[in-house]
Amino acid sequence: MFEKMAKNFIIFFTLILLTGACSGYEKLLKSNDIEAKYKAGMEYYEEGNYMRAVTLFGQVIPRLKGTERAEELDYLYAKCHYEMRDYVMAGHYFSEFVKTYFTSPRAEEADFMGAYCYYKLIARVELDQTNTYKTISAFTLFKTKFPDSDRIAEANNYIKECEELLVEKSYINAKLYYDLEKYKAAIVAIQNSLIDYPDTKYREELLYLKLRSIFLMAENSVSMKQLERFQDTIDEYYSFIDEFPQTKYAREAEKMYNRSSDFLGTNN
Repeated sequence: MFEKMAKNFIIFFTLILLTGACSGYEKLLKSNDIEAKYKAGMEYYEEGNYMRAVTLFGQVIPRLKGTERAEELDYLYAKCHYEMRDYVMAGHYFSEFVKTYFTSPRAEEADFMGAYCYYKLIARVELDQTNTYKTISAFTLFKTKFPDSDRIAEANNYIKECEELLVEKSYINAKLYYDLEKYKAAIVAIQNSLIDYPDTKYREELLYLKLRSIFLMAENSVSMKQLERFQDTIDEYYSFIDEFPQTKYAREAEKMYNRSSDFLGTNN
């Protein structure tokens, strides 16, 4: 009985404290006391209560523009959004900070964090990769602005990771046309992928898919186009085997070559 009463008392006391804290915060939001809001915002930030901190900072910042505290507040405002995982707004405010305080000791960190926010927004490879391009651009610009930064190696790693993602995206797009049996579109997509990323790890497979796409187009063409397309298959076969003489696709490639040769020999 006593333990139950004690437990209920603790819960009741905690609710009173929380209610009082909320009441004080609500009153502070409605007040015109900038100093109190500034102090409370800093305290909330230190406690990790970024939602309350960012709300108070948002009210204080316009009133403290041009003061010695403005730079720190603008930086912390961006950090609050980042800590709340609002990477769109965080990236925006980090970018604005760098533009406003480009000579600040915090400018390097803010610029890096702005680029990193784009990185955090990258979608999985099957989806749109706009933020991947933005990440590469932002980190490349960071390296230009701060060539002596200790974070250059880190920026290079993010750039490399993004480039590999774009290579995979290009490969998936090209292969998708092939899987959908849209061979003409597949050939164009494969060629574009190889132009954009000539050293791709998918090069052998893409060239094989290009060969097979040309062959299947020939197989399924009207008779008046077959002669030219089977000849294209043979030409592509020689290019493929010349580059990858030990290819794992050798048997399949040879079958297409033989079929094309037989057709040309018969029709010639």
